Amino acid sequence: MARSIEQSRKLQKRAEQMIPGGVSSPVRAFGAVGGEQPFIVRGKGPHLWDADGNQYIDYVGSWGPLILGHAAPDVVEAITAAARNGTSFGASISQEADLAELVISAFPHIQKLRFVNSGTEATMSAIRLARAYTKRKYIVKFEGCYHGHADALLVKAGSGIATLAIPGSAGVLQEVAQFTLALPFNDSEALEHAFNKFKHQIACVIVEPVVGNMGCVPASGGYLAALRALTQRERTVLIFDEVMTGFRLAFGGAQELYGIRPDLTTLGKIIGGGLPVGAYGGSSEIMELVAPLGPMYQAGTLSGNPLAMAAGVATLQTLRDNGKEIYTKLDRLTANLVDGVVDAAKNAGVSITANRVGSMFTWFFNSGSVTDWNSASKSDTEAFARFFRAMLKDGIYLPPSQYEAAFVSTAHTEENIEQTVEAARKAFAAIKPQIS
Repeated sequence: MARSIEQSRKLQKRAEQMIPGGVSSPVRAFGAVGGEQPFIVRGKGPHLWDADGNQYIDYVGSWGPLILGHAAPDVVEAITAAARNGTSFGASISQEADLAELVISAFPHIQKLRFVNSGTEATMSAIRLARAYTKRKYIVKFEGCYHGHADALLVKAGSGIATLAIPGSAGVLQEVAQFTLALPFNDSEALEHAFNKFKHQIACVIVEPVVGNMGCVPASGGYLAALRALTQRERTVLIFDEVMTGFRLAFGGAQELYGIRPDLTTLGKIIGGGLPVGAYGGSSEIMELVAPLGPMYQAGTLSGNPLAMAAGVATLQTLRDNGKEIYTKLDRLTANLVDGVVDAAKNAGVSITANRVGSMFTWFFNSGSVTDWNSASKSDTEAFARFFRAMLKDGIYLPPSQYEAAFVSTAHTEENIEQTVEAARKAFAAIKPQIS
């Protein structure tokens, strides 16, 4: 059945008159996949509805935080109750400590933390803190890892290992980017080379332990352990960016899965139940450099916002109290989904590979394994775009990019998974003649 998008088309044209590209974040645009994006008006459980009344099974989940599904009753109730008492005070509230206590209980290395309003704020603050702690200038990030839009992190890798990065966005100064070293992910030799070249000059290494912004790409073998040993040897701060993976892959995030303790952790998305929030935390020794206790300044009027704190407490309490059941279910559902679609592709003669950690996954239109940006970039983005459009037409809402992770929530059902695999079978049959 044809799906009308007339209302969404009108809303997009109106938005474009006032908002650059008609979107408030570029990842929402359909430039990478073609077609016209739906304007969402409602979400419930695993589903979304657009302005034309079309229903979708959603695997974006607001880019990860909606682990309990859309409009989870306990979360909505908590937000509503908090809103009745006021939406913002710019002053301390008891719920900040409630949420901090839950976060600290999940991440053993965190003794103190600071709430902020986004993942970008969390990562840029953590990096500033690492520089204040070490009194060093250089930072290491990895190709394909996204840590928000702070100037120091919007860079491209140089042509050689451990070369100085160049700005990856207009408006980012070379004078800022020159202190960012962009290295290939999952490459221990590159790390050693960088630390030898910039000995005693690297303040921190920031890494997504499971990358989500070149698609889902987990660290391989003992890579994270090697990274931990190297940073400890060089007295460099190790920052785990768990904005996407924290509480998503396990209650204690990716560091619980891999058994690695970083020096600082950045969090976001899920700790606010989908509302705008972020946090960074670590040992008291490091965190007590943050104002008002120390000289590293960072502030925010809306930090610790009562609505976000309430939603976060409701979400994390549910994950804490029902964790074994929740994470077991998520792993099973996601495995069935990912494997089912891979089998459907194989039966149709379409080359794809999949990466999955827990309820976070990506199907790459790639005949080889994907372990870093170089291998991810070999994916057939045109084939993915055709697959995406076919799935959307059949009511399956995926991230509109080959290089973004997708997510399953506790609200998804076996029936949703079966519907999605069946939609994939039809999609592969439709696109096979175009990619042969």
